[in-house]
Amino acid sequence: MYGVIDRFSEDVDLTYDIRSLLPEFAGVDGDPIPESRSAADRLSRNAREAPRDWVREVPAPALREGLVATGIEGADVQMEGTVLFLSYPHAIPQASEYVKPRILVEFGARSSGEPASPADIVCDAAPFLPELDFPTARPRVMAAERTFWEKATAAHVYCCQERLRSERFSRHWYDLAHLHLGGLAERALADRDLAHRVATHKSWFFRERSAVGDPVDYPAAVRGDLRLVPGGEARNDLAEDYARMAESGLLPMGALDFEELMEICARIEELANR
Repeated sequence: MYGVIDRFSEDVDLTYDIRSLLPEFAGVDGDPIPESRSAADRLSRNAREAPRDWVREVPAPALREGLVATGIEGADVQMEGTVLFLSYPHAIPQASEYVKPRILVEFGARSSGEPASPADIVCDAAPFLPELDFPTARPRVMAAERTFWEKATAAHVYCCQERLRSERFSRHWYDLAHLHLGGLAERALADRDLAHRVATHKSWFFRERSAVGDPVDYPAAVRGDLRLVPGGEARNDLAEDYARMAESGLLPMGALDFEELMEICARIEELANR
């Protein structure tokens, strides 16, 4: 799509515009801001529950029909909440349990997904096999600048909490480094209005506490207090997760080693906090 993040991902994140989902926010410019904490909790609950029927009735059967049409035996689609798990049989022996034979398609509805614009999606194999016709698509995709701030604030929360939330969480640091190497991080850092919008939105819908119990202050993070480089055991845990990503084949040959990754993220942190 943007051609800057080169790694394998088994997750597909899809945003259902909350302004279309909940009529009270029709016509709102950007991400809706609740009037109170209770309104935020109600909105968050509705945003989790409202897409469930749509996911069950539209994308789930469409994926199942598509799998049947391929004739692949053993492939299946399971639904949990608003998440679809597309399982497929191994073509080669599984090298690691770290990478499971399934694709997670997650539908979120707690933001607008803006800024966004249409972008071309092509198969990675297409340039190497020009004699074959691969499917293409042109969906509406989130701007790389917002992706940067979403990932930067997720990394900031980790540095505050000093604990891994899930496997493959180190992908956020890998992506931040490549957004920087591709020149997109600098564009994101220059857009402080977008940074503030992401921080404000997360303050309402993704409330977190630090390792000592203090609320994570997202607005302060994007105003000069961003942390991207963890220390102590949190750094060791992240390094171990990154090593497992590399060993399992999720990263390309010649990928940045962990120390290089931390050096680049330290530079991004310095630029962000100037």
